[in-house]
Amino acid sequence: MTILSGQTIRRLGILTPFAERTSDGGVTYGLGPSGYDLRIDLGEGFEDEGAECVIGPGRFQLAATLEHFTMPNDVLGVIHDKSSWARRGLCVQNTVIEPGWRGYLTLELTNHGLEHIVLTQGGAIAQVIFHRLDEPAEQPYDGKYQDQEQGPQSARS
Repeated sequence: MTILSGQTIRRLGILTPFAERTSDGGVTYGLGPSGYDLRIDLGEGFEDEGAECVIGPGRFQLAATLEHFTMPNDVLGVIHDKSSWARRGLCVQNTVIEPGWRGYLTLELTNHGLEHIVLTQGGAIAQVIFHRLDEPAEQPYDGKYQDQEQGPQSARS
């Protein structure tokens, strides 16, 4: 597998809305040299830009990305923590985005730190690194989370 460059991520049109590299109070989001920094959708009740959600120590919270994904059949994405958040104890579980998947990504957040963490609607939250497969997937994703709606989504049976 090859890691996609920023130029290739831009050209493939995987994410909408798409942002070039942007700094929001010192924390970046948008296109990077070899990945894309995602923004957070805190869900119902937090729709206003700048609305805040507090995650206490040892607590778990579902959130989502503001970006919608349309994954090519030969690209896989892996979600990673942003170091700015990880240094405070926030873990974004390392979700894999399968080739062929479409929708808004639900994020699973855990505060492993000792202090409360304040998240802001629309703020930078995680990074996705895109990997090109050696050939397109024979069976791209077509599971229960295909075309996932905007906002955090609970587990489906």
